[in-house]
Amino acid sequence: MENSIKINNTDLEISRINFGGNVFGWTLNEQQSFEILDAITENGINFIDTADTYAWWVNGIGGQSETIIGKWLKTKGNRKNTVIATKVGSETKEHGFDISKKHILKSVDESLQRLQTDYIDLYYTHYDDNKTPIEETLSAYDEIIKAGKARYIAASNISPERLAQSFEISEKNGLPKYAALQPHYNLMERADYEARYLPIAAQYNLTVFPYWALAAGFLSGKYRSEADFGKSIRGGGAKKYLNEKGVAVLNALDKIAEKHHTQPATVSLAWLLAQPHIGAPIVSATSKTQLQTLFDAPNLKLDAEDLTLLNEVSK
Repeated sequence: MENSIKINNTDLEISRINFGGNVFGWTLNEQQSFEILDAITENGINFIDTADTYAWWVNGIGGQSETIIGKWLKTKGNRKNTVIATKVGSETKEHGFDISKKHILKSVDESLQRLQTDYIDLYYTHYDDNKTPIEETLSAYDEIIKAGKARYIAASNISPERLAQSFEISEKNGLPKYAALQPHYNLMERADYEARYLPIAAQYNLTVFPYWALAAGFLSGKYRSEADFGKSIRGGGAKKYLNEKGVAVLNALDKIAEKHHTQPATVSLAWLLAQPHIGAPIVSATSKTQLQTLFDAPNLKLDAEDLTLLNEVSK
């Protein structure tokens, strides 16, 4: 796969696709997960995204995804060639959103155990609980980094206000700074990120890893009518996009995909990769055929005409 890049503010070198581990232990069992993990690493993807609570919607508490990744790392003996991102703070059946110092210090040890490693490359605030003082959260991360348990920290679902404040507090108190941002961003979801988060990413030189990069599978083009939503376990999430704008986006993707002899999903990811500050879209796959669309994305260079058309229809 073409051109790895460094995450700004770090020395982590990553592939331009970030594989989403929410499928491990959910739509893929352990054996299938191992096959996908082998396939992505053979094709140059070294960056795996997970969270301590995946897949809590299956068993109430989560932990399956990290456990599977940990077993795989152990059998492969390739920890040092893999960049592992995991997260803390989201809810389960057992607890609400929580980024208190107590919860972070407990959770990081549990993640390390499941991942069978002694450090996490990139550790995210998964969700803000909107009540823990920012300084408390950052000082917990400071402790973890000093102990060698995490190398860098990053932010996912945090309000722009609290995100911007966290940088001021880091500066003032000499605490670790978020190095990267993981927002909800794709061709169907542009307004919120571009208006509220992009300016912060630009100001602090954050590398951005968009989640739901394919809009819950909608941008792969597999959902074209109401009848298609029964096609997969995740189909319901794409339903809201089947409107006039959604159809226009799919038509543009079809046209560009045909021109470049590729797939709509590949074009969608290439559009993200062409945007400023984007390091690697986060994307999952559950089969070898789907994987090819990910492998192709970093090598697809969209021209000005392609980008203009996509920007126009997705406005």
